[in-house]
Amino acid sequence: MDLVHELIERGLIEHHSADPALILSKGRTVYFGSDPTADSLHVGHLVGVLLMKRLADAGNKPILLVGGGTGMIGDPKEKGERSMIDMKTVDANKKALRLQLQKIIGKSMRTVDNADWLLKVQLIPFLRDIGKHFTVNDLIKRDLIKKRLDTPDESISYTEFTYSLLQAYDYMMLNQKYGCDLQIGGSDQWTNILSGVELVRKKEGKEVFALTFPLINDASGKKFGKSEGNAVWLDANKTSPFAFYQFWLQTDDRNIDHYLKVFTFVSLPEIAAMVEMHGRSPERRQGQRMLAKAVTEVVHGKDAALHAEKCTDVLFGTTAFSSLTKAEQTLLMKSVPSVSVTSTKIEAGYTVVDVLIDSGLLTSKSEARRLLEGGGVRLNGEVASITTRVTTEDFINGLAIVQKGKSEKVLVSLA
Repeated sequence: MDLVHELIERGLIEHHSADPALILSKGRTVYFGSDPTADSLHVGHLVGVLLMKRLADAGNKPILLVGGGTGMIGDPKEKGERSMIDMKTVDANKKALRLQLQKIIGKSMRTVDNADWLLKVQLIPFLRDIGKHFTVNDLIKRDLIKKRLDTPDESISYTEFTYSLLQAYDYMMLNQKYGCDLQIGGSDQWTNILSGVELVRKKEGKEVFALTFPLINDASGKKFGKSEGNAVWLDANKTSPFAFYQFWLQTDDRNIDHYLKVFTFVSLPEIAAMVEMHGRSPERRQGQRMLAKAVTEVVHGKDAALHAEKCTDVLFGTTAFSSLTKAEQTLLMKSVPSVSVTSTKIEAGYTVVDVLIDSGLLTSKSEARRLLEGGGVRLNGEVASITTRVTTEDFINGLAIVQKGKSEKVLVSLA
């Protein structure tokens, strides 16, 4: 009951096939599925991943179902067919996702690949034994399919149309092989997940369960985790821990309470205290800092979170460059626009205008001049003018910082 209360208070349960208290009244074997369409998950997947970790930490047995079979088809999306990916790419992505999620959820997680059974399915037996339990009438009423069919110039292939049958079949196979009796997923997967519950009931005569979590949107209502088509990845090689930390640091004040509950393991009383404190002084961004550190620690580890926090403090002038270790300097240089300048250039007269142009933050000197005349550029925290030069005295541990506006920064390194 404590777990149920916790999940409800955090807003992590939207749909449920039975009373959540009944579903979680005993240890379950629970699965969460992800098709290997990329070699990393992004923050849009994080709600499900962390819900799996919560359930695993409470004593449930977690299964990650990597869709080596379904990934070769792709579940229907709102517009257009998904691009097919080849077997070699699917295999590489499967391995990457397995390692990524074991790091977050723990070694208790079992990884299963639905290619193990889907690639062996024979068409006629499948249609007789599984297809008979689905009606076209019901399938075309499902939100994404209906939207595709109702949209002019849109259609849906038979391949994607059958995806929900395959997902239901997965649940049945997991129940047979591992006793899996709970599936979780995003609320947009509710009808597919229910199909699995029903198929297991009809074919196996067993009661199994389903829970979905709400999809998270940002303050503007856009799908969470996407920004102009660019995902914030969980893989440190695709999105550095520093950039990952910065993403959470930019959270809108309106979302602090919700995101702390959904994306962190900070206790509910601590969250309530932080939200109250943040509300009194939002300009200090204490809520964002707690959120960024907590999520980065879960995904990338404690050391990475501390390094990202320290590098952020340096960028915003609350910590000196001299406190950075070599590793932290390297992290900062990889994560922030930077330029390298020789002492010869410095002696010849290297200005902040040159920094802005060389870094690509601005494209013309006239644009730089207007910005500087308006007091919109700083060198190591001090307002710069059109004549301000970068001198050797400006470098601390070989680094200086030029800031454009409120948040855009360039590191200048002395070669």
